Amino acid sequence: MLGALGLAPDEEAVYRALLGRPSATAMLLADALELPEGVVEKSLAHLVEWGLALRSGGEAFVAAPPAMALGALITERRDGLRMAEQALVTFAEEHRAAVAGRSINDLIEVVTGVDAIRLRFQQVQQAARREIRNFVTAPYIAVRPGQNSQEDAAARRGVRFRVVLERPVLAEPDIVAEVVDSLSRGVELRVVDSLPMKLILADDDLALVPISAPLATPPGSEPGAVLLHRSGLLAALEALFETVWQRAYPLELSAFGGELPYAEQEGDEPTELDRRILALLLSGLTDQAVATQLDLSLRTLQRRLRHLMDLAGVESRMQLGWHASRHGWA
Repeated sequence: MLGALGLAPDEEAVYRALLGRPSATAMLLADALELPEGVVEKSLAHLVEWGLALRSGGEAFVAAPPAMALGALITERRDGLRMAEQALVTFAEEHRAAVAGRSINDLIEVVTGVDAIRLRFQQVQQAARREIRNFVTAPYIAVRPGQNSQEDAAARRGVRFRVVLERPVLAEPDIVAEVVDSLSRGVELRVVDSLPMKLILADDDLALVPISAPLATPPGSEPGAVLLHRSGLLAALEALFETVWQRAYPLELSAFGGELPYAEQEGDEPTELDRRILALLLSGLTDQAVATQLDLSLRTLQRRLRHLMDLAGVESRMQLGWHASRHGWA
């Protein structure tokens, strides 16, 4: 109750016990509160220092009247908070002046060339201490998924990874194995139909944004990117990432990994194999990629999908996906 005034729980307990007695020694209070005498003595010393208790001759103590003693502490805290508010205004003005005094070159660095972009990509990840957020689109400029040497190092530092994949990325060669590897290492992956840009964010301090893709780069020129330091523009990119993350479809390791004995069943409920097929298709993989991942023929996969559509009573895959999500099939 009195923690807001700076009193520890033991100190508050000693003060309240002292209020109910004309005077008391540390030994008496220790017995009454079932606390070690040393703890009570230390609490009494602090109470005397703050004016909440007084010595009453010898080893006895008396409580100072609450209205006077606690009132003084409350007033002191109020004054301290007012001073802190004034300091906040001063500090905010100093920060605004410092930021306003920075040139655009201090906030935005233009990076040109694949090698330079690759270097900045690694440095952004090295700078992260809490979280890395990433938009991944194809084609790749500098670093392919699975070839990111800094990802493991950042993960060992306890850095959280949240990555949104654009759906066409899942059609890239060997991407399924890379997705499984990332999920098994704790990377959080989600997928959306399309992304507005490539992006990597390190905490709320740095962002690297490619501004031209290899296919859009004029012949003879090199791809470029911008490195952003903390600013209003970086805050806008953070908000964009969080908005996309909320609507993206999560990828689960259970849909990709593990041995699954196959038996083609025609029951009234989807089998475990059917559930995995649906999960992978909803993740954005093509029929051929799903069949390869589950070691099925393309014809068998499509037969299972036809059976699931019959079970759901639907005529299209879009309707099947909606039915599967609503009824917990995937």
